[in-house]
Amino acid sequence: MGNPAEIYTSVVDEVSNVLIGNEAIVENLTIAMLSRGHVLLEGVPGVAKTTIANLFARATGLEYNRMQMTPDLLPADITGTYVYREGTGEFEIQRGPIFANVAVADEINRATPKTQSALLEAMQEQAVTIQGDTFPLASPFIVIATQNPIEMEGTYELPEAQRDRFQLKLTVDLLERDDELELLNRFDGHPDLGSEDVSQVVSVDDIISARDIVSDVYIDEAVKGYILDIIGATRENSNVKYGASPRSSLAFLNAAKARAAIHGREYVIPDDVKALAKPILIHRLQINTEAELSGVTSGDLVEEILESVSPPSGAVDAENADVSDGDGTVPVSQREGD
Repeated sequence: MGNPAEIYTSVVDEVSNVLIGNEAIVENLTIAMLSRGHVLLEGVPGVAKTTIANLFARATGLEYNRMQMTPDLLPADITGTYVYREGTGEFEIQRGPIFANVAVADEINRATPKTQSALLEAMQEQAVTIQGDTFPLASPFIVIATQNPIEMEGTYELPEAQRDRFQLKLTVDLLERDDELELLNRFDGHPDLGSEDVSQVVSVDDIISARDIVSDVYIDEAVKGYILDIIGATRENSNVKYGASPRSSLAFLNAAKARAAIHGREYVIPDDVKALAKPILIHRLQINTEAELSGVTSGDLVEEILESVSPPSGAVDAENADVSDGDGTVPVSQREGD
């Protein structure tokens, strides 16, 4: 099952056996996994941020390690270190929890900046350096970090360089009333419902094959231009101190191709870009002091930018995409299901 759309459908269906009301989060986790991205999950306590990551890992068959980020955590507690073995008289590598397919950094902002920085090399290079020796990490590899937006005492704000390495920032919201009632009913009948009720539905080989398919998804020059127009608007907005980086442009490119693939398309449309704008940009935009005092949020700015930038219209050349209806073009405004 190397088809991205089949992988997404299988994973979201399986996770839904336990998870309720967060299908969009699972969709974006799948997008990140298939486009080699990392995810920052934000939400108040009790909305199942860590559980979502655990269920996702079980459904995808990926090795899962959880790191509880605390102020006394050291970089070596994440990456690992050499330990001396008296029996052999030699030093032996003791690998840290970062050596997994899905590495969950729970409450990442409670760890010191020095410890947070231990994740940077892993996220960027898919490798860690321990006492001068470099060790490759598993493939696929994804960091899912969680943070609580309301308990700021004893926390450390993520450095800009670290935030920029998260492809997507997702907000896990409180459940709607009907969904929460369904949650009560499920646990009323099955009090022990948990991660063991989710089975593996795809393999690592499936994921690697799907990644290759995602890489081949066609994105027209007009849609690339739309991405650059959005990125450019963040750099020109008077309420933003620093606009989005070129890494943001690449995040749009890769994530949009993955979103197209999991929705059964071989080409990217502007709606893919629009749907990903907030998850890609909200943690990257630094709002200036005046705007912040006025109550302007990064989400407000993204919405403003999307309204100000016109998406490409009409048809684009699909000669290289081999996805046209026979006239050599694909409507760039086409939506899923049309």
